[in-house]
Amino acid sequence: MFPKNLSIQDLNRMTKDNLLGHLGIEMTEASEHYLVAKMPVDERTKQPMGLLHGGASVALAESLGSVASSLLVRAGQAPVGLEINANHIKSAKEGYVYGTVKAIHVGRKTHVWDIQISNEFGDLVCVSRLTVAIIDQR
Repeated sequence: MFPKNLSIQDLNRMTKDNLLGHLGIEMTEASEHYLVAKMPVDERTKQPMGLLHGGASVALAESLGSVASSLLVRAGQAPVGLEINANHIKSAKEGYVYGTVKAIHVGRKTHVWDIQISNEFGDLVCVSRLTVAIIDQR
């Protein structure tokens, strides 16, 4: 599904000067069927009580799905988030969390993505589903 010659360096260049870069999100793995990114649990991504902010998890999830969709659209098209939901399963206080995005549905006008976020020990922190609309650019 994803291009076989996909470069982590190219993905990270694409995401460094936007929300992903500000949150410290880095792409770490790309295969034909999934992408993985890590996000630090630090002052940028914690809520005032010292735990990973749920909104940061949602930002990681939507970013992964949006990057994944951007790799699949045709020239003249753009992916835009249509709907996202998230269930926060476990808290994180430090280290990194890792998001893995896999396709549920890739159609002409919509993509649906499953994003699972885990901590460094492999414990599930958040599950999310993102629906992306594929629109024509003007």
